[in-house]
Amino acid sequence: MSYSDGHWIDLTYPFDSTTLYWPNNASGFNHTVDFKGISPMGYFYSSYSLSTPEHGGTHLDAPIHFAEGRETTDAVPLTSLTGEAVVIDVSENALSNRDYRIGSAEIQRWEEAHKTTIDNKILLFRTGYGQFYPDREKYFGTNLRGAEAIPLLHFPGIASEAADWIVKNRNVKAVGLDTPSLDYGQSTDFLTHRILMENNIPGFENVAHLDSLPATGAYIVALPMKVSQGSGAPLRIIAHVINP
Repeated sequence: MSYSDGHWIDLTYPFDSTTLYWPNNASGFNHTVDFKGISPMGYFYSSYSLSTPEHGGTHLDAPIHFAEGRETTDAVPLTSLTGEAVVIDVSENALSNRDYRIGSAEIQRWEEAHKTTIDNKILLFRTGYGQFYPDREKYFGTNLRGAEAIPLLHFPGIASEAADWIVKNRNVKAVGLDTPSLDYGQSTDFLTHRILMENNIPGFENVAHLDSLPATGAYIVALPMKVSQGSGAPLRIIAHVINP
């Protein structure tokens, strides 16, 4: 692959005051000024402190997030975070049904139509919900925060049946999508997370600009902050696409 023949696309939302976190997170993204201005020596200098939950904005779900003893953020191999991507567009169904769950039949139809496989690829699903970010109500299905918001979450995700099919029939590097969670909003058992992560398959959530990627041919680099023993981390994910 020649990088001079293509262009890079940033699939990451910026981290700032608009960054969306799970409604019952106790805190969000905080970026505070330690110093900004002219130093006593007469030159400009700036330095900041930041704090953030692991899971919010464009981020990695490390397998240990839902599977005891599996890979932590710092242990996820680079081979799981880099590679060719396939992008399955499910937006027609997802935008007409906020509780839509992507099934294995949809993956198999995509493979047949594109005459290729998701094997050894980074699997990305485009639901179309990226167009709503960072509008909390449109993206999550509710503008409420705290525990009372959880039963009101409505957004599409991956059916546990599809996750089970993937781990039994294919070997994917990672799975990601443009919604807040691999599981759909009304999930209470997070079975999709549990199935994928039990098999050391990491997740990418709140991925931006998936509408800019082709169905096949993009090369992904998804590098999280290397948090020791973390269950996740902010993720800088980019894609290289060959010019047509």
